[in-house]
Amino acid sequence: MKKIAILIGVLCSFFASVRGSESVSIQHFGVKPGNTPAVNRANLQKAIDWASEKGAALFVEPSDEPYPVEGGIILKKNVSLIGVHGPTPRGTVHPSKKQPVGSVFKITDQNRIFITVETGTQIKGIQFWYPEQSITKPEYIIPYPATIQVSKTSMTQGVFLSCLTFYGEYLAMDFNAEQKFPCELMVFEHCYGYPLGGEFIRINYCYDIPRILHCHVNPAIQRFIGGQVTRAVVDEVVSRKRFTYTINHTDNAQLIDLFTFGVYGGILLDSESYGQLTNFNFDCVAVGIHKKGSNSQNRNWQIAQGSIIANCGEKVENIHPIIIEGEGHTAISNVEAFSGANSALTTVVENKSWDYLLVKGNKKMSISIFGSRMRNYASDLPITIENKLAVIQAVACVDKNEKLYNWIFENPDLPQVHLIK
Repeated sequence: MKKIAILIGVLCSFFASVRGSESVSIQHFGVKPGNTPAVNRANLQKAIDWASEKGAALFVEPSDEPYPVEGGIILKKNVSLIGVHGPTPRGTVHPSKKQPVGSVFKITDQNRIFITVETGTQIKGIQFWYPEQSITKPEYIIPYPATIQVSKTSMTQGVFLSCLTFYGEYLAMDFNAEQKFPCELMVFEHCYGYPLGGEFIRINYCYDIPRILHCHVNPAIQRFIGGQVTRAVVDEVVSRKRFTYTINHTDNAQLIDLFTFGVYGGILLDSESYGQLTNFNFDCVAVGIHKKGSNSQNRNWQIAQGSIIANCGEKVENIHPIIIEGEGHTAISNVEAFSGANSALTTVVENKSWDYLLVKGNKKMSISIFGSRMRNYASDLPITIENKLAVIQAVACVDKNEKLYNWIFENPDLPQVHLIK
């Protein structure tokens, strides 16, 4: 009997420790689908305050009705906010209503950032739904503040954002940190949306390697909830001339498997950044990649394995799959560009880009291009050079006539070398 009592005691202790390590439902703290947004905001903040001291996880318990919550939430240090979802790129669908179900926050607050994240935090498996957003008429688009924002009042290190879907957002994730409060080790993975302001993820003053992995932006994200974003709204998003992804003041950014559709720009690799961009598709854009650089030492980008369909904007002369300016080196490998019509938005009548690459500026830079197919551009040559100090070499490429394109441009005072015309 003594041995049995000891065994029971051990098992009780074990199950108590397991129970203590589990996440706690936000409903335990009074966050309920039937509450007002103000009540849920207050109760959710109380839950976060409790979890911050323990490094605990809060479980966004699935429900057939979303949780209405006001903005202004602070996800304090050490807290994880966990839902049940993987990526939901077409939306979880209520059986009788045009709304998502599961771990869903319903957002109508037009004045405050929904949630601000601090150090050592995680948001995973959650959907963010803006039911009042217009996806049919451009004049009724609501410019909501960012859904998720990095702290602007403290240094933030180690934030993990995974398996998140946004419906009707204007700016999804704002990680433009303040210079005096930089952030580090930000990870964004498997996130889906279509920001009506044109910006999905923007990062500034993020050191020690930010990572954006497997993210997808498309106007069909909420097809089964609110329907496809209309052509007029997509055209409005393009007209805002913003980039889906923006990187600046970063160390060795890692960008892998990125997709965007129906926006002005795919990605802006700004003056104070360097890193690697691989496995991407920027579809129906005016500019696919715009790379800048402020010095020749380490403002270098390696860009590989991607495709760009540049076909929308004001006029064909302003459409460029790739723009490079400033200083530094850009290595482009196996990046193809082509254009054509698409009924989801208004494309230029030519259904072409102007060129493959536009080189701008007045400082020395270097560019190498290997194994890239260049198609459907209107100009005579695939590379437009406005910077006579640029050093450029293209090897084993293919031009719009499906002919090999091998070219060296180095000194404007000497004849340029076309190895194979």
